[in-house]
Amino acid sequence: MAVRRVVPNVQSSAVRESRDFYGLLGFEEVMNHGWIMTLGSPSNPAAQISFMADDKTAPVTPDLSVEVEDVDAAYEALRASGAEIVHPLQDEEWGVRRFFVRDPNGRVINVLGHR
Repeated sequence: MAVRRVVPNVQSSAVRESRDFYGLLGFEEVMNHGWIMTLGSPSNPAAQISFMADDKTAPVTPDLSVEVEDVDAAYEALRASGAEIVHPLQDEEWGVRRFFVRDPNGRVINVLGHR
């Protein structure tokens, strides 16, 4: 299983203020869908952090996003292990295929792949 990046997701109602604050540390806005904004390091594109009020299509806001090379294989492996699937595998309108799973610490993980 190849991991492409890991992004912490911060539930926030202060998105603009977060962009300004983390901008002082060198982060720049790399994505903004209105309900989720991702900041990234210009010198290290895999160094990212996202801020969201609520998830657009899921019942919970994930704590962490893990982008994998093969999201379908990850889904099958986690489902077969008995892990709790919190949000089903589905294609999203913004170009990702994803599902949510609960880790052993109770954290909700958004596992995704880009189409």
